[in-house]
Amino acid sequence: MVGVGKTKLIAMSSGSGSGDDGGDAGTAVVTRTKTVTKRPNLYRVLLLNDDYTPMEFVIHVVENFFQKNREEATRIMLHVHHHGVGECGVFSYEVAETKVTQVMDFARKHQHPLQCVMEKK
Repeated sequence: MVGVGKTKLIAMSSGSGSGDDGGDAGTAVVTRTKTVTKRPNLYRVLLLNDDYTPMEFVIHVVENFFQKNREEATRIMLHVHHHGVGECGVFSYEVAETKVTQVMDFARKHQHPLQCVMEKK
């Protein structure tokens, strides 16, 4: 994301300033705009616990959609199971939104009520 930062004004004068030529000494204003980049907001992708989705299915989702190994996917699944919610990763808005949609579509296709949501970090 790019934003406009501070503008710096510089006054410059030209001519001798003695007034010998009978004209005004000219003054020019030069502006410089500094561009400041801002890091994009990050979003947590979360899985929510339910009483119907099999643990093995949740592990499969975490492995395939969030590129976690079996051990880490199992740890995340158990955290979801015990605490009701678990974080699968932190992403930019577009990536998080895509992952939530993919997980939800995959769960529906396999007739599981698994819920996946995103929240601003």
